Amino acid sequence: MGDSSTAEGVGAAVTLGLLAAWAVHDLEELATVPGWLRRNVPELRRRFPLVPEPVWRRAGRTDPVEFTAAVGVMGTVVAAAAVAGRLSGGRSGFYQSALTGFGLHRLVHMAQAAAVRGCTPGSVTSPLLVVPFTLWARGRLRGAGVLRPTRPRDLAVGLAAAGAATVAAHGMARRLVGAARRAS
Repeated sequence: MGDSSTAEGVGAAVTLGLLAAWAVHDLEELATVPGWLRRNVPELRRRFPLVPEPVWRRAGRTDPVEFTAAVGVMGTVVAAAAVAGRLSGGRSGFYQSALTGFGLHRLVHMAQAAAVRGCTPGSVTSPLLVVPFTLWARGRLRGAGVLRPTRPRDLAVGLAAAGAATVAAHGMARRLVGAARRAS
């Protein structure tokens, strides 16, 4: 099976491309999150007083090592989804939900940028990479007959899966980094 759409499904550019697009996007986040939070949390705390104080304390103390570990855990999830997509010719529900979640999570980045009226981590690659890749991949899946028309439920599942994976990745990273620090 090549990279063109076939009756068997879609090729590697569509399925494994999810991992590649995610990696580029998350490299932006790795490069920007800790410093951006350090510089911006005091101003954000003043501008958004309704956000609970524990959220600001946690954001202001973002550990770069823990954040990097969380990105690695999430990378494992995305890699598994991309491989499931490749092995199924794009038919895997896990892969399709991950692709949907990847595309929808751009809304979070774009909403953050709009709320602060400026550039935020992830807001550069969201419109330049996340949106175009997601639309292209979904178009290829539809063209190959392996993606049904999107229902509101599909959007909710994709966004919920992305949110749950993010929370789980950060929880796992906290445990891994904590265990590694206790062992050393």
